[in-house]
Amino acid sequence: MAPVYFILWLTINGRVTAETVTLGILVSAALHLFSRRVLFVRPVSPASMLRLLPWGLLYLALLFIEIVKANLQVIRLVLSPVIEVEPCLIRFRTDLGSEAARVVLANSITLTPGTLTVSLEGNDLLIHALDRNMARGVDESVFVRQLRRMEETTGTKRKKIKEAVSDA
Repeated sequence: MAPVYFILWLTINGRVTAETVTLGILVSAALHLFSRRVLFVRPVSPASMLRLLPWGLLYLALLFIEIVKANLQVIRLVLSPVIEVEPCLIRFRTDLGSEAARVVLANSITLTPGTLTVSLEGNDLLIHALDRNMARGVDESVFVRQLRRMEETTGTKRKKIKEAVSDA
């Protein structure tokens, strides 16, 4: 992780001098030690990163597409004089195996206009949707399918959990 911190340091700094390189190495090493000891971040092998890179880029593209589609839906709801908005809460249980995948799912839902992840406890997510139509299919969205593929690529085992959907 230290090389990633160092590259980020150089990118943000914008200039390469002996001082910035030296300070960057020291700061990168300190951040690396801090994240390993205090935050309990486990290292990811470069092979795993390379294997996940195309899937991650695809995920970002899907996220961008879903954000654009959701923006259009919200614009339609806001500008339409006849559509009645029906906000709702939906609770569902995901079968994603890793905590990281569940957090990425929760954040992706929150980044999509018209939806907000209210809570994430274990495998249970509580989502607020601006309209019932926006809530439909959130439990089997493109985000969930892509994260499952990414878990299969890394070998993360999924827990067998029956999904439960309820409106509140």
